Amino acid sequence: MAIIETANLTYTYPGSTRSSLQDVTIEIKKGEFVVLTGPSGCGKTTLCRCFNGLVPHFYGGELQGDVTVTGLNVTQQAICDLAQHVGLVFQSPENQLFALSVEKDVAFGLENLGIPRDEIQKRVDWALRMTGITNIRERAPHELSGGQQQRVAIACVLAMQPDVMILDEPTSFLDPVGAQKIFDVISRLNKDLGITTILVEHRLDLAGKFANHVIVMDEGKVMLDGEPRGIFTSEDARLIGVGIPKATRLYQVLREKGVSLKRIPMNPEEAARSLREVLTLD
Repeated sequence: MAIIETANLTYTYPGSTRSSLQDVTIEIKKGEFVVLTGPSGCGKTTLCRCFNGLVPHFYGGELQGDVTVTGLNVTQQAICDLAQHVGLVFQSPENQLFALSVEKDVAFGLENLGIPRDEIQKRVDWALRMTGITNIRERAPHELSGGQQQRVAIACVLAMQPDVMILDEPTSFLDPVGAQKIFDVISRLNKDLGITTILVEHRLDLAGKFANHVIVMDEGKVMLDGEPRGIFTSEDARLIGVGIPKATRLYQVLREKGVSLKRIPMNPEEAARSLREVLTLD
């Protein structure tokens, strides 16, 4: 069952003579973990803005084609209505946090929807627990580390209980250890709660292993769309400049040397298991 569909989607920002999206047609199924990747400026963020109505309702411009999210035609729905179905975590968490405490930030969206006080408290407690930040609920967001701020931003969206969660390069300001912790949280929410997850990301060494669907964009167009292992081993992905996971690249190099692994690895753990199988057979 598709939860997001676009058909021949083309969009041009106000004052621009060049389309940021060109004839984009995709389908994302309910519960999928989608990694959306491609070179900088290829249209990834713009496509995500279409999913929650910021394009065209906030940014304006000219939009052609169709965008449907949870059965709703985006062009015919107000942003406030779409926000109840689609949550967006920005690249910089500081852009989403402004209250005097973590708890107040997580409650802000619910208060604006007029949710009853008792229900707000339940949802805030739940979102803090799911993201592992109950112990910092009284802290001021500006006092937190980058990784903690990112978890708070995720909790703010999670409390809204959206059908779709979009994360726009949420680990771009974090070191690999911090990034891995954020990816673990996102993956758990996707698996345990069934939230359809769209992750805009370049760091495929860390993120690739969580995906069951990969979309690669370039110059406003969808160039590749499908299963991760097939896409990451394709020549097209390499030519576009996608940061193929190193474990997958190792598989390609070994294959060129005449060494065949039984399974295409997506991470170092899978590569190690596959190599042990080859060595055992030898």
